[in-house]
Amino acid sequence: MRKPIIAGNWKMNSTIAEALALVKDLKKDLPSNLKSEVIVSPPYLTLHEVANELTGSSIRVAGQDLFWEEKGAFTGAVSGLMLKDAGADAVIIGHSECREYFHEKDETVNKKIHAALHCKLRAILCVGETLEEREAGQLLPVVERQVTKGLKGLTDADMQNIIIAYEPVWAIGTGKTATGEQAENAHLMIRSIVERQFNQDVADKVRILYGGSVKPNNAAELLAKPNIDGALVGGASLKANDFIEIIKSC
Repeated sequence: MRKPIIAGNWKMNSTIAEALALVKDLKKDLPSNLKSEVIVSPPYLTLHEVANELTGSSIRVAGQDLFWEEKGAFTGAVSGLMLKDAGADAVIIGHSECREYFHEKDETVNKKIHAALHCKLRAILCVGETLEEREAGQLLPVVERQVTKGLKGLTDADMQNIIIAYEPVWAIGTGKTATGEQAENAHLMIRSIVERQFNQDVADKVRILYGGSVKPNNAAELLAKPNIDGALVGGASLKANDFIEIIKSC
């Protein structure tokens, strides 16, 4: 049985004070009988403070990205060692915004995943197609390329620390959401890709999250699907009540 994950990606939001207020509200109101793993992904500058505040709680912390080298002359970059030292347990890699704004390529996504695993961080690999790619019938080749190149060189054991997030680019921050059927079909497709690249056991165990305008009013429909193992939540994760309602949907 795959344990669901509800992860909140705060993106470039929250000062230290705002971040601490948010996680204090989450800790206070989080259900005691959790059916899911909960992760928050704050900006780099608030990560250490958030991790300290969450010490002893059931909420884990993830970085929003990392560089593939541990240290060196890479101005502006953050390494896996730094994330681990700041209190992170996981890291988001290959988010569509990084692919778009920072020109992230599948090859660098793969290098970052290897770096994360080397630093004992779980990697959340983000994949997904644009609206133009979907309408052109390119969903399968686009996502298959992102998955297979992103996971290149990994072992079956490595895959125990990999989480995949399917985020159709056309649904991120747009208010549009894939229907439950669309999301389920994409997740089943991704599981099949993983099976071809590794084996059925790995495919059966890997957790695949849905991301793309997940909100309290659509979370239950999405999370009820057999191949959707949780959600990577954007804007709704910045509101404690909304994020908790999504968590309760599990």
